[in-house]
Amino acid sequence: MSPSHQVPQLVRALAVAADRGLTIPIVYNTNAYDAVATLELLDGIVDVWMPDLKFADPDTGCRLSGIPDYPDRARAAVAEMFGQVGDDWWLGPGGALQRGILIRMLVLPDNLAGIEANLEWIARELSPTLAISLLAQYRPAHRVLSTADFPELQRRINADEWRAAADAVRRHMTGDRHHLQWGG
Repeated sequence: MSPSHQVPQLVRALAVAADRGLTIPIVYNTNAYDAVATLELLDGIVDVWMPDLKFADPDTGCRLSGIPDYPDRARAAVAEMFGQVGDDWWLGPGGALQRGILIRMLVLPDNLAGIEANLEWIARELSPTLAISLLAQYRPAHRVLSTADFPELQRRINADEWRAAADAVRRHMTGDRHHLQWGG
């Protein structure tokens, strides 16, 4: 889910909170299906961006999420977020992230998320040093198991699929800001 529809209220509330002494980093956790114009309103307000990058292929995105333009919209949103914080990765005294971007990618069965294609795009168009959190937590639930609509999603990922995704991160991304943890 994206908090886009709540941005005007959030900005007003943050202004009030800042006037009263709020000094914590502002984190924007989103599915990345955000309008760039909305994200532009948050320039200088959001410190840490945490977008998901779910699908690289428009047909897969449409079939599995009902959103035909997800890759284009999400990539435009992530590019805007990157434009606001760049490669900055500021940690506070206790090691907590104070400013930066952390892109989360959920590994799906049969590479349905298009991890490799999204990583190629990130490294080529944004920066190969951006932080990636590769998520192995996919488990089929809800409609996936109760209907035959999504047969390709009716199983957990396997170790080979995880290794392929983790290897793609290692091939395309540099630095040590990545979180890769297989929970098998």
